[in-house]
Amino acid sequence: MDMAMVGLGKMGANMAVRLLRGGHRVVAYDINEASVRQLESSGAEGARTLEEIVVKLTPPRSVWVMVPSGIITETTINNLADHLTTGDTVIDGGNSNYKDSQRRAEQLRQKGLNLIDVGTSGGIWGLSAGYSLMIGGEADNVERHRPIFETLAPAPEKGWGHVGPGGAGHFAKMIHNGIEYGLMQAYAEGFEILKAKREFDLDLHQIAEIWQFGSVVRSWLLDLTALALSEDQDLKGIKAWVPDSGEGWWTVFEAVDLDVAAPVITLALQRRLRSRSPEPFSDRLLAALRNQFGGHAIIPEKVQ
Repeated sequence: MDMAMVGLGKMGANMAVRLLRGGHRVVAYDINEASVRQLESSGAEGARTLEEIVVKLTPPRSVWVMVPSGIITETTINNLADHLTTGDTVIDGGNSNYKDSQRRAEQLRQKGLNLIDVGTSGGIWGLSAGYSLMIGGEADNVERHRPIFETLAPAPEKGWGHVGPGGAGHFAKMIHNGIEYGLMQAYAEGFEILKAKREFDLDLHQIAEIWQFGSVVRSWLLDLTALALSEDQDLKGIKAWVPDSGEGWWTVFEAVDLDVAAPVITLALQRRLRSRSPEPFSDRLLAALRNQFGGHAIIPEKVQ
């Protein structure tokens, strides 16, 4: 199938390569010239402008957008819409908010264009293992793009599916990422307890490997935990600063809107926020309060 890939970061570039290996024709575009040249060396046709993409594809065109969510996605889709023609499709595979996807789908529909929103999971491993694809949009248009999804997925009939109308794909991915927050936090806390039990001098990497087989907590995240611990059990050189893509926030907000309790995901998000403060003011205040009402000792901060 002929298509274009806009955005050649870690995800977009690897997806383009997987599509090329699957026999698809890919027109590749990125603002970074080196990224375009790299894809050209892999067999893609490079494009230096969005207009050039439109020229190189035959209607009805299919353009996969894989850029950071927010204003960059908004601008890219709007600019594409100015050049595409009736019947063309924009596929947003980034981490867009599902409400934005619903709005964009309607805006494109008014111009005679289509939007497919694809929640994409797989990270840097997707090139070899395939991507999990949660797809929202019109059923007939999703079906027309089946060859693309079958190639990107782990197997033609596994790891992807049309989950609902416009916005549903990104909604499913949002909840996926919220669950991911909770799972990651549980592993992190469990291994920290194991490490704190100095009496047993536990080999964390060994335990992770034991759990990988037959255990009810085995998972791909555990596999990645074992891999990280095999490199350094103390994780030296890694700052305890955990970023987020925003999807954890959206999941928590959605839970509140729907009157659904989600304490684990909420606490996992809060823990990420806390990781970014080296000396939380709240802990300083707790120490001060204990001193005020009970005379408990305060450990003075070292003067540099």
